[in-house]
Amino acid sequence: MNPDRSVPFGHRLPPCSVTVASICLWAGVVQAQSSSADSSAPIQLYGLVGTYIAQSKLGSTPQGSVALGGGGLTTSFWGLRGKEDRGGGYATVFVLESFFRPNTGQMGRNTTDGLFSRNAYVGFATPYGIFRFGEQTTHTYLNQILLNPFGSSVVFAPLVVQSYTASYNNTVAGDTVWANVASYETAPYKGITGTVQYGASGMAGDQGHDNVALNLNYDNGPLQIALSAQRVRVALNMPNVQQYLYLAGVTYNANFTKVYAAVQTTNTTTTQVGSHTYELGLSIPATLTSAVLVEWAMTRRSAPKDQDSIRNTASLGYDYFLSKRTDAYAVYSFDKLSAKPSGNSYGVGMRHTF
Repeated sequence: MNPDRSVPFGHRLPPCSVTVASICLWAGVVQAQSSSADSSAPIQLYGLVGTYIAQSKLGSTPQGSVALGGGGLTTSFWGLRGKEDRGGGYATVFVLESFFRPNTGQMGRNTTDGLFSRNAYVGFATPYGIFRFGEQTTHTYLNQILLNPFGSSVVFAPLVVQSYTASYNNTVAGDTVWANVASYETAPYKGITGTVQYGASGMAGDQGHDNVALNLNYDNGPLQIALSAQRVRVALNMPNVQQYLYLAGVTYNANFTKVYAAVQTTNTTTTQVGSHTYELGLSIPATLTSAVLVEWAMTRRSAPKDQDSIRNTASLGYDYFLSKRTDAYAVYSFDKLSAKPSGNSYGVGMRHTF
């Protein structure tokens, strides 16, 4: 054991440490009783750990930086999920998922994240769909992941970084996760599923200041279509905000390549700022165990007092699977904001799922 991390005899662990230690001990017992790879196990422990190192220079920053981060193509997390079959197509379900930073060993994506800040909900499944109650990843974000070859990456995916990453002057109000959410996802019907998410403000006197999202997906063989609409009125990063977002996109897998395309628009009525984002991407198999990833996104932002701006961001990556659960990758990104000098970023990283 690293002596710097050991706890001297007689010292009391802080309450947060006791909580985390208790959960980890419980998870260890669960893991000993049932393998995380066994989908029939009552409770599963699973997750992903990834790190990357990148030299980054954006079009909006005068200088670049070199950093080792905990994430990269996917933000690191671990989770517990369970299902109790009640017969007749009915079941009770729960999911608890926590972000963490393997480069520092800290919990969460940042210091403001709680223990289970990725998902924390309980619900029930029926033959007609699934009801979930608690903190949940927004389905708009899940559709953005679906519609670009770099997936959920808040570091390398142009569509995602222009939407959520502050250093890219993000266009989307709120987080990729909403708190206090009640949601319903329909059972698939001829490839069509619909999702409704309602996030209560949880504040006295703020009835009606809630988040709402509607989503529609179509999945038929190589073709996938995604539509999202959301209204945000509760956002930690943008207080007293009201924003409307609309997203439409399609993917098509032609075997020799997979094509991605999306259009997204936002209208923040409280600041009179709007944006239009256009995205195209390709995922091209290079070998049986590797792929070339290409994506471009352009955001045109409009604002009062002639503050219009155009941002172009593009990424080129190579992803190589070392095994079924481990991959390594390299990514180059280009970024240009209106009349400012362009920026170039380079990164390499790896991921392992468990």
